[in-house]
Amino acid sequence: MSAKISKELAQHRLQQAKEDLEDAEILCDLKRYKSANNRAYYSIFHSIKAVLALEPIDFKKHKDVIAYFNKNYIHTEIFPRNIGHKIAEASKIREDSDYDDEFIVKPEETEKQIQTAKELFELINKYLNVK
Repeated sequence: MSAKISKELAQHRLQQAKEDLEDAEILCDLKRYKSANNRAYYSIFHSIKAVLALEPIDFKKHKDVIAYFNKNYIHTEIFPRNIGHKIAEASKIREDSDYDDEFIVKPEETEKQIQTAKELFELINKYLNVK
């Protein structure tokens, strides 16, 4: 894949992350917290995939995407270590929200997930503008 196509794919994925984040905020305002958690997580996921678009690598499973990002971008401190913990928490909450019928969603947890999505989006947007 050429550098131009990689950059375009990264921008496309970042745009998707932005839309997911906007959807999360709307759903949170509507008190649809489970759905808001899902969209906040997907904003995080698409932000990460935007970074990976610059490399000749892709994964089918979410856990593999996150593991690669943690190994190559968090542990090397390209991005702050604390964001890695927040990503893991967002992934867990998204899975619980989507698959656990008895999971009780707390509004403050949803707000926290949205803040994580915003923080990561801003960090990655800045990173991609430098690349």
